[in-house]
Amino acid sequence: MTALHIDSSANLTGSNSRKLGQYLAAKLDKPTVYRDLVSNPVSLPSAEDLMAFKDGTDNGNTSLSSFVGLSNNLIAELKQADTLIIGASMYNFSVSSYLKLWIDAICVAGKTFHYTEQGPQGLCNIEKAYIITATGGTPVGSSYDHCSTYIEQVCRFIGVKEIHHIDASGSKGSQAEVLSDGERQIDALLAK
Repeated sequence: MTALHIDSSANLTGSNSRKLGQYLAAKLDKPTVYRDLVSNPVSLPSAEDLMAFKDGTDNGNTSLSSFVGLSNNLIAELKQADTLIIGASMYNFSVSSYLKLWIDAICVAGKTFHYTEQGPQGLCNIEKAYIITATGGTPVGSSYDHCSTYIEQVCRFIGVKEIHHIDASGSKGSQAEVLSDGERQIDALLAK
């Protein structure tokens, strides 16, 4: 199995979540599929295509076929992984639009989850997810944090078994201090 490493910070060079994601991927020492959602964004489907996609119908649009193909590729990456790394910067208390488009493309009924009498059940066989959340100062896990909590909900929804959070918030000091603290959190998680 492989790790799937997702980056979604618009800061391509100085991002805490990107740097800590790279550190974690190197520490896992396993084959890793890397997807940068900013450098290679998921396209925004038209309203017509999105409704057809969610309904599982074919509206005959070439753009829908392209989006379905991309969704299938993203889901294949997800289903081949047993470990998920998500680097997320908080924007306006939530996830970036880049990450939200990826989430919308991979949360597909019958592929990554299905509904049962007991509620939704995830269909992905991912053992562990590591959510690295970078904020400018909003405390990770606080009532204002709709980023890491949302990503955790999505992970549970698609069937991730174990979820770990790494706090890379800027409120912890200088970038060197934030990265050092994040590396300590990662090392402690991997030592378990």
